[in-house]
Amino acid sequence: MKAKANGIEINYEIAGSGPWVTLSHSLGCDLHMWDEQMDALTKKYQVLRFDTRGHGASSTPAGAYTLEQMADDVHGLLAALGIKQTHWVGLSMGGMIGQTYALRYPGVFKSMVLADTTCSYPADAAPVWADRIKLAQTGGMRPIAEAMLARWFTEPYRKSHPQIMARIGGSVGATPVAGFVGCCHAIPKINLTERLKEIDCPTLVIVGEQDPGTPVVMAREIHDAMPGSELVIIPSAAHLSNVEQPHAFNAALLGFLGRAAK
Repeated sequence: MKAKANGIEINYEIAGSGPWVTLSHSLGCDLHMWDEQMDALTKKYQVLRFDTRGHGASSTPAGAYTLEQMADDVHGLLAALGIKQTHWVGLSMGGMIGQTYALRYPGVFKSMVLADTTCSYPADAAPVWADRIKLAQTGGMRPIAEAMLARWFTEPYRKSHPQIMARIGGSVGATPVAGFVGCCHAIPKINLTERLKEIDCPTLVIVGEQDPGTPVVMAREIHDAMPGSELVIIPSAAHLSNVEQPHAFNAALLGFLGRAAK
């Protein structure tokens, strides 16, 4: 299904019944990144998952995007669907959108899960993102997909799960270059560490123990900046911890939501 929000069309799916839970995916993925969570969540919750602008079946406007713009996309989608409050689960870019949204629209999130994400990047990260933009613009998404899979999953998991590598790699490969580039302009600009204490909702921070892109130290930075937040480190997982270790991820997620939804 599609909804018009903030000047674009956003592709979304809704399943289950109960309190709302909204899922926001990583750069280069789409709403199916959350497939491993759906059976567990929909038993108790009404789950909204969507394709971020520039991804999946949502619109792909040209030009650089901003996290504020993507937060406004979410706000428009929630308004279009009549959702006044929701629990938020965001991984990587989805976690950055979530932090930005919580500060921009306080009171909407009943709780927030920030998985394998960051609240800030060091200045020397900017050239890395510039290189990714150049690689996508000159070589397309195939080399991007290969590099991402190497960072997103541990080597043993990659070797033993070729079908999942094909599925996730296919999602990255199908991402429009303009959408990938637009988001790559937004992501490295995140700088919210000092403001996180303003967010007043229960928060769980999850990180794969072997995540090289947003490592444990970045998760701890978020956790330390948000008094009362919880931190779960998932062993034998890299960046897409929800895919590589779905049972551990789901256990942490459902336990937290069970406490936060009371």
